[in-house]
Amino acid sequence: MKRIILSILICVFTFLPLLAIGGQGWNVGSPEDIRQYILTPPAPETPRVNGAKIFGVRPGSEFLYTIPVTGVRPMTFEVKNLPKGLKLDISTGRITGKIKRPGTYSVTLVATNRLGTSEREFRIVVGDKIALTPPMGWSSWNCWGHDVSQEKVLSSAKAMVEKGLINHGWQYINIDDGWQGLRGGKRQGIMTNSKFPDMKGLSNEIHRMGLKLGIYSGPWVGTYAGHIGSYSDNPDGTYDWVEEFANAYYRFYDPAQKIGPGINYHYGKYSFVKNDVQQWVDWEIDYIKYDWNTNDYYHTKEMSDALRSQKRDMVFSMTNSGTYADAPQWEKLVNSWRNAEDIRDNWESVSRLGFNLSKWGPYIGPGHWFDADMLVVGMVGWGPQLHNTQLTVDEQYSHISLWCLQSSPLILGCDLAQLDEFTLSLLTNDEVIAVNQDPLGKPAMVVEESGNTVIYAKPLEDGSVAVGLFNKGDKAEKMTLTWRNINMLERQTVRDLWRQQDVAEADWEYSTVVNPHGVCLLKIYPGNSREQRTSGKI
Repeated sequence: MKRIILSILICVFTFLPLLAIGGQGWNVGSPEDIRQYILTPPAPETPRVNGAKIFGVRPGSEFLYTIPVTGVRPMTFEVKNLPKGLKLDISTGRITGKIKRPGTYSVTLVATNRLGTSEREFRIVVGDKIALTPPMGWSSWNCWGHDVSQEKVLSSAKAMVEKGLINHGWQYINIDDGWQGLRGGKRQGIMTNSKFPDMKGLSNEIHRMGLKLGIYSGPWVGTYAGHIGSYSDNPDGTYDWVEEFANAYYRFYDPAQKIGPGINYHYGKYSFVKNDVQQWVDWEIDYIKYDWNTNDYYHTKEMSDALRSQKRDMVFSMTNSGTYADAPQWEKLVNSWRNAEDIRDNWESVSRLGFNLSKWGPYIGPGHWFDADMLVVGMVGWGPQLHNTQLTVDEQYSHISLWCLQSSPLILGCDLAQLDEFTLSLLTNDEVIAVNQDPLGKPAMVVEESGNTVIYAKPLEDGSVAVGLFNKGDKAEKMTLTWRNINMLERQTVRDLWRQQDVAEADWEYSTVVNPHGVCLLKIYPGNSREQRTSGKI
């Protein structure tokens, strides 16, 4: 009991600085001010292998995996039992090649620097599924909107490496709407506009960094931002509105403002889906965001079949209105899907999207994830004018914790080049990321709800349970997790994942104070014994 009371006091006094700005936006001034809200401990200088413990690839597809490791450089890498067809760059930790034979290959990732060595077991699964854990990366829309350019995308890729996100498992650099020009080339696919002078060169440069590249399209004649889509009204792949209305970047533009790009929000008569997919293969694209409303079975399957016909693994992300009635189909056809309006950087939007996902639980798992939309931390803006997120400190902790518990893809929407220390600490906590990347792939479910407080629990592969105690209200609340909520049968250790420290050992419950719009993210371990029981008593 004394240990539990002490834990409550520690939590209260540690969170007092956060309570002080609980009702304000994220605008706390100098780096010194920012540092007081950082809970994530700095990574040690000794090597530590991070990221997912499992990776899926289809037989014969190009393999690219950068071992995520923190610690001082220089560093050397080794992979024990590396399967035939793959090779390792021992100085970068980059694994490339192709594996032809299906199966599960258990390897050991090893990283060494002058201070020590770290090893971690890792499974490479060669089969029908990819995206065995939720994709982690960045997308251009929530910071640059349709003003995205090759220069800005490359800047974000460089920042993902230079700021160390790559060392924690972040890997995708995704171009959203705004890159498209006209159809052409040997594939008669969508070519780039003048903002992207060399898509293949950009792809090569991003791959050389150990990252992967994503791109955007949709099955309408025109996309949301007014660029051409994967269908056309004309058999030669021309678009009647382009000559009259398109601006210099082939974006729909009516100077009289009498009509908008919505005029092209329809399915054309002629499909160029296969053409576009072949072009993406030529550019070595790794991730496809396919965006329209309402998502339907026919156009989803058409794109899914076209992607799977290629000898290249491309994550298929469908947005933005995957209907619940068709969830069994999305589970089979796509790697992730959305069903909501675009997120905004305020508590109403984050809580509305994040706290209403339980119905999707039966359809979520390795290879198929429900996408709660992009993360709105850091500098966002949906266009050239960026601003600091309007989420409070506590709301940002809740935002990241909830997305991790729900097994949502983690796609950043901010300008990576402008990451401050606090935002970087949110994105580099490996124990929090591990909840999202757990190989079991189960989303959290509500185990208790009362008033403005709700407790989510997510089973993990090792038998432990990740638990989020969320306070959706406007005043601090004492919350109690009982072992009965999560069916724990014996004494457990309680670990605070944001602080990466054990805070209690308890036989039946744990209590703490949670800030307004805040969270206490815990791991309850080791879980129930897997040994034979000798008594029927609980």
